[in-house]
Amino acid sequence: MLDNMSDPAERSESPLRQFQSITINRPSSPPVARTRTNGSSLHQTGSRVSQKETRDPNLDVNLPYRTLSNAANFNEYTDEKPEGELEGGLEVDGKTRWKLVTFTPNDLENPKNWSKAYKWYCTMVVAATCFVVAFCSSVITADIIGVQEEFNRSEEVALVSISIFVVGFGIGPMVFAPLSEVLGRRMIYATTLLVAVIFIIPCAVAQNIQTLLVCRAIDGIAFSAPMTLVGGTLADLWKTEERGVPMAAFSAAPFIGPAIGPLVGGFLSDAAGWRWLYWIQLILAGVVYVLITFTVPETYAPTILARRAAKLRKESGDSNHVTEQDIDTRPFGERLLIFLIRPFQLLFGELIVFLVSVYMSVLYGLLYMFFVAFPIIYQQGKGYTAGITGLMFIPMALGVVASALCAPLVNGHYLKLSARHNGHPPPEVRLIPMMISCWSIPIGLFIFAWTSYPNLHWIGPAIGGFPVGFGFIFLYNSANNYLVDSYQHQAASALAAKTFLRSFWGAAVVLFTEQMYARLGYQWASSVLAFISLACCAIPYVFYFFGARIRARSHYAYSGDDEEELKPQGAGDEELTRARSYASTP
Repeated sequence: MLDNMSDPAERSESPLRQFQSITINRPSSPPVARTRTNGSSLHQTGSRVSQKETRDPNLDVNLPYRTLSNAANFNEYTDEKPEGELEGGLEVDGKTRWKLVTFTPNDLENPKNWSKAYKWYCTMVVAATCFVVAFCSSVITADIIGVQEEFNRSEEVALVSISIFVVGFGIGPMVFAPLSEVLGRRMIYATTLLVAVIFIIPCAVAQNIQTLLVCRAIDGIAFSAPMTLVGGTLADLWKTEERGVPMAAFSAAPFIGPAIGPLVGGFLSDAAGWRWLYWIQLILAGVVYVLITFTVPETYAPTILARRAAKLRKESGDSNHVTEQDIDTRPFGERLLIFLIRPFQLLFGELIVFLVSVYMSVLYGLLYMFFVAFPIIYQQGKGYTAGITGLMFIPMALGVVASALCAPLVNGHYLKLSARHNGHPPPEVRLIPMMISCWSIPIGLFIFAWTSYPNLHWIGPAIGGFPVGFGFIFLYNSANNYLVDSYQHQAASALAAKTFLRSFWGAAVVLFTEQMYARLGYQWASSVLAFISLACCAIPYVFYFFGARIRARSHYAYSGDDEEELKPQGAGDEELTRARSYASTP
């Protein structure tokens, strides 16, 4: 078998074929050993064996944890080696069979080494894409009546055009997030945005409600991909210590879009009718499609290195140049099953994921409730036009901008706390901004509720939108960061679970908001949601004080006691790293 490994014909085979032939045809050989310094460690507590996460701060949560085996050496994607490769993968008779391709120091193909100006350009393009997607979700709320009258349908059926789009936001990430780990970011951006642009056209020219609803559903699924990948793209571009301000710039986009949508849509529908609400989507989506497809290159390190490895194999004729993706022997169906089922395992089996997802669902539902509630209060209650009603969203947009401007301060505070914990703060530190800003949501809702009488000044409900908008970014960023820090390599699945639940709840809220306001009245309908959001304020406090204990009992969450169990008495960081490596070798 070793002789065959040096045969040119054998080298022409794919690395996966060679790996399979080695492991299958050598049953008497010692177990395959793979070098690893991260990932999962298997330890036994009493009679129970549990799967726990170990924490490596040098690794990024946007690496392909969902599509690679637990034995993968993810340092390949983060380390820069002068020779451009590190030894890893399969070992045969004490010799490493594979050379894992890496970036070289100051490698210009590494997106983190691009010029700051170009990284900012890419950041602004993906943030603009995110803004357009959010804009497309809300702009049609300005003239639901137009659709209702033209197709002679009930208001509930017309509102489905909003709900079904939001449902797509929950379905798409379950597929596009792991698929991007296989195909790369650029391929997913280009294909999904093209589909989205194409299916806006039948919406604009639809002659029946069925066409409109089907195409909106397709658009919702397609548009979910950019929303899913943008955070990962920023992680590809910026180093951890540089990421605070770019993330703040991006964070505002998904919330400003829904606030600007009704504003633009109101005046546009008053002037040109409901079909132009789709033509404006086509124009904006077409612009960002061209920008992101033709001016932003691939940023995902595993995809870039996979192409480099393929090029090295072709030029040298040596099939030893590989990435971990090339030698993963698991069938694609097995991997597919893992990343489709894991989000639901976390959602219904992990208290942290479930309650954080519930809280984010309440907020997301609130955002889409406003799209129906504002027209009820201003158009039905005060007799305003759709354009003037759209102006009432301005305070909410200003609240979002104000919170985005404060984000660097929050990030700076986190870095100080991180330094106090020697760079390894507990995940619960992420909850501090959430514990402070969570109160702004019920405050804004109570203002919105009890100033919504038709005979009171218009500014009351509009002002209520400011604290709500201000709280959105702090709460969402804190929740996302807490899930990422708590679940490490399972973070992508935890975020997918949250997105799935919140999207379906946001879609449902749109369908019953009209009836809720009709039965409960303007004041109590809004107050119900205010009381729900007030109850949710307990969630960050519960996890701040008890989160570590909950994570310690979890099968998936990272818990600090893992490091203590792996760390020999008196061992330093070097020994801890070595112990992790041994513990995580299958």
